[in-house]
Amino acid sequence: RGSMKSLVVDTNRIIAALVKDSVSRMILTAFLCTFFTVGFSKQEIIKHKEELLEKTLLTEPAFDALLGTLYNRITILSDKALQPHLEEARHIMEAVDPDDVEFIAASLAIRCDGIWSDDKHFQKQSRVKVWTTEALLRELFAEKD
Repeated sequence: RGSMKSLVVDTNRIIAALVKDSVSRMILTAFLCTFFTVGFSKQEIIKHKEELLEKTLLTEPAFDALLGTLYNRITILSDKALQPHLEEARHIMEAVDPDDVEFIAASLAIRCDGIWSDDKHFQKQSRVKVWTTEALLRELFAEKD
């Protein structure tokens, strides 16, 4: 029986879980994983709230409740925790996608099982393991047996 996964979640997976009752939502709410993200991810979501509300067709209270549910499952790492790892993370990701630097720093900070992301940029580095939604789902179901 596999041990509980501890993963850094990229913003797009959280958005995918918000937008529809999807595999991403199921992974975030139904599996015994420990999820982490960076503060920047929640700010991004709040910044695009209007647009996301249109996509989800949820009322604002329902959207806020769902966002709350998802973030109850995700620990937001402090900037202070990321700080010591930012330089290495920049070195790894800057040329590929500067927006991804904090997620790499987060995964280095907590020594977790990797980053959950379908963003191809993360695949361009080999320092941190990257789980696509599909690979993560296969792994999680394999552990249930």
